[in-house]
Amino acid sequence: MRWTLKPKPEQEDIEKLSEELKVEKLIAQLLLQRGITNYEEAKAFFRPDLSDLEDPFLMKDMDKAVVRIERAIENEENILVYGDYDVDGTTSVALMSSFLLETYPNVATYIPDRYLEGYGISFQGIDFAEDNDISLIIALDCGIKALDQVAYAKKKGIDIIVCDHHRPGDTLPDAVAILDPKQEDCGYPYKELCGCGVGFKLIQALAVSRGLPFKSLVPYLDLVATAIAADIVPITGENRVLAHFGLQVINSRPRIGFKAIIDQIKKKELNITDVVFIIAPRINAAGRMKHGQHAVALLTETNYAMAQKHAQEIESFNTERKSLDQEITEAALLQIQENKEEERFTSVVYNENWHKGVIGIVASRLTETYYRPTLVFTKSGDKLAASARSVKGFDIYNALEGCSEFLEQFGGHMYAAGLTLQEEQYEMFKQQFEKVVQETIDPKLLQPEVTVDAQIEMDQITPKMMRILKQFAPFGPGNMTPIFMSEGVKDTGYARGVGEGEKHLKCALYQNGSQPIGAIGFNLGNKIDRIKKPKPFDAVFSLDENEWNGTVSLQLKLRDIR
Repeated sequence: MRWTLKPKPEQEDIEKLSEELKVEKLIAQLLLQRGITNYEEAKAFFRPDLSDLEDPFLMKDMDKAVVRIERAIENEENILVYGDYDVDGTTSVALMSSFLLETYPNVATYIPDRYLEGYGISFQGIDFAEDNDISLIIALDCGIKALDQVAYAKKKGIDIIVCDHHRPGDTLPDAVAILDPKQEDCGYPYKELCGCGVGFKLIQALAVSRGLPFKSLVPYLDLVATAIAADIVPITGENRVLAHFGLQVINSRPRIGFKAIIDQIKKKELNITDVVFIIAPRINAAGRMKHGQHAVALLTETNYAMAQKHAQEIESFNTERKSLDQEITEAALLQIQENKEEERFTSVVYNENWHKGVIGIVASRLTETYYRPTLVFTKSGDKLAASARSVKGFDIYNALEGCSEFLEQFGGHMYAAGLTLQEEQYEMFKQQFEKVVQETIDPKLLQPEVTVDAQIEMDQITPKMMRILKQFAPFGPGNMTPIFMSEGVKDTGYARGVGEGEKHLKCALYQNGSQPIGAIGFNLGNKIDRIKKPKPFDAVFSLDENEWNGTVSLQLKLRDIR
């Protein structure tokens, strides 16, 4: 790993903020590195408030969207809530449909079949709307590039409201309203909402126009927090407020569907990492293995016994997904190893029999292993479909734009994208993708980086410091867990490998006679010989708490040692 120490703010600024907030200089340094420079900003960071949310009517076309929905209700039109099959899409559909159904019965939901229809608004979905006399579609987490589909719907007399957060192309669809803060002429101040976040702004606007109190929307925040966590959007600004209060809802009064999942996994309090690794994969598994509509059914269920049935079904999808994911990852790794005759800047693999539902996860695993911009292809009907994943600091969406002549369609953002192409274009695309990446990537980005917030002495680590750091949560892009570095540390002599194949490292570290602190290093078991020698070493770590037999103690979570 490359260790990169973040620039330290000016000492004068650290001392000023430390004095103003009455906190240690280290805490002031961490806050300044997060762009927090005064008491007011610190208060907004440590004490998020729902009044900090932006006015939804600042979003371009919001007034048009509200007017069209209210007109549909007044005229007793049938409304279709349409969304993508991943976590962001299914939570968006659950949010919008359950909000509308509270006061209006003529609302149906639609999630496209991942295998038969693919991503986004489909022609089949529009045909379904026509067959069921639906005259308004609210499309969530998709639609910004659906030019042909929106035109097709218009011909059939069906209006579409697009609620998306992906980057628009040069031409926009001819929709009745387009809500997407990433539109260049959209004045909405916060640009990083996920699809469910944009959906939430729409129900917030509907609530304002109906004179409903904001507190009536709080129960929907569990869905928004889950989408924010799963879609890996920055947890800054408005997303931080939504995630903070959404986690409170998940832990205190979650919707019945979440309760059924949480009761299954028997975990008391969930943080954002638990949402990413426990709740999100289960919701995703429905769309990956069977159909996203199963996830919507779970998230909108109001009967606990039925929710338990849905949750058990989704658990079985998740188990099946895990086994497929492992099997395909092993085959893909083998394919890369067999083709390692030349040094490549990309990893591109293909097998026509790989399950389309897990290629995104496999792409992430390959990126972790080889640390290259990665594409995993499989056969999808008469075309090839791929999931793309990138490395930190490299925009894979831009790289795909540089290969667009070979692509049928593509969409996504900086770190993740999806695409389809004709089989005969595969080899030429693969060569072009390698060429574009070689020409545009800084080679140092091909080595994983750990970014260190501050160099500290071990005796600075105290329970009080941990209490303050916990208030920096929820963590995520734009507000990552603080990472520290200590030089010249030693192991107490009891280091050992733990876990399957002893691949994790368990030890206790001290420095210059300080009190030893227990440490765990996931996937660092192979470094045990380096720390068993009496020679001191440097360590990079975050702070964690370890609970054992009811006792909570401070623990270092090792990221790397050298």
